[in-house]
Amino acid sequence: MWLAPQQGMRLDSGGSGIIRFLCRQAGWENARVRRTIPFFNYPALFASSEDTYLDTIRRVLAAGKYILQEDLERFERNLAAWLGVGHVIGVGSGTDALLLALRAAGVKPGDEVIMPSHTFVATGSAVHYAGAVPVLVDVRDDHLIDPAAVRRAVTPRTRAVVPVQLNGRTGEMDTLQEIAVENGLVIIEDAAQALGSQYDGRKAGTFGVAAGFSFYPAKLLGCFGDGGAVATDNDTVAERVRRLRDHGRAQDYGVREWSYNSRLDNLQAAILDQKLAILDDALSRRRAIAALYHERLSRLPGLLLPPPPGTGGRHFDVFQNYEIEAERRDELRNFLAENGVGTIIQWGGRAIHQFPALGFEVDLPVTDRIMAASLLLPMNTALTDEDVLYICDLFDTFYGD
Repeated sequence: MWLAPQQGMRLDSGGSGIIRFLCRQAGWENARVRRTIPFFNYPALFASSEDTYLDTIRRVLAAGKYILQEDLERFERNLAAWLGVGHVIGVGSGTDALLLALRAAGVKPGDEVIMPSHTFVATGSAVHYAGAVPVLVDVRDDHLIDPAAVRRAVTPRTRAVVPVQLNGRTGEMDTLQEIAVENGLVIIEDAAQALGSQYDGRKAGTFGVAAGFSFYPAKLLGCFGDGGAVATDNDTVAERVRRLRDHGRAQDYGVREWSYNSRLDNLQAAILDQKLAILDDALSRRRAIAALYHERLSRLPGLLLPPPPGTGGRHFDVFQNYEIEAERRDELRNFLAENGVGTIIQWGGRAIHQFPALGFEVDLPVTDRIMAASLLLPMNTALTDEDVLYICDLFDTFYGD
């Protein structure tokens, strides 16, 4: 049975032990206390290390060094070392990171850029505002770009491929690299959701000429606002990205080309550097949550789950999101909401080709199927094991009816 709060009574996770004791005394051994579990607990971002964050904020503000100063340079060096690349350049957002990477890699107006439709519109926006033409292709059942579809989409105008490393999983990069070499293409990774993810022992963001990362607050490494970075091993690309993020100015302040302002500020960089020091622990916790989800939900019919962690093979997934495909998806989502659990349908429920205003006419059956059935469950380090088990109990109730 489900125990609903009486008027004026708050039954949150903090009092669940007492309530369960009272339930046992009353003979309600199977009763569970209704919890409130938001999809992402933004206040917990700050509360988890409040004193340390405040110390960092005071230090940066007191120094009066806000733009392109030591804290940014330190974070860029530390993230580059963590990724194993030569350069990281902090920019204003993940979208800007992709746009600047495309421009710095030589993508020009009229070029075609192959990318999946199964991504946030920002990926396509970056291609569009680089002056290029987004060519949308389908994904495979793992929700990542299909290399076979990429190969079929190559034309004499194709200049680049943008694989989207989605949900904390990296795609089949060896095959994509072969296609790129065969056709003289560059790879620009959209790794906004994949910091720390690996394929064949290499981290997302290290396979192409450059990659874009996002530090949006809900990301694997999130700041307290917008932020992003370009990662590259190419010295020429790195030099141009640094110029492009700062109005086209070189180190001598001479303007070399038209550009705009997209600089990661020092305060956000300092916060990110603080969180980078514990990122490995955070990723381990996400993988533990994913394992718990898989252990419980894999028993149920009507669900398609992501591969669990610890299965070996070529992938090391870090679970930016826990995205499932579910029968009766909308009914399930409403049931979870009624019982205090927040969920999200990624990108508002539409892939890029499904926005009529953008003018795409392509047949992408796998993407269409995924968008009709997919659902993101809570996945963040603020979750307790009890939270996850509560969510899984709701799945048992819903699909057991």
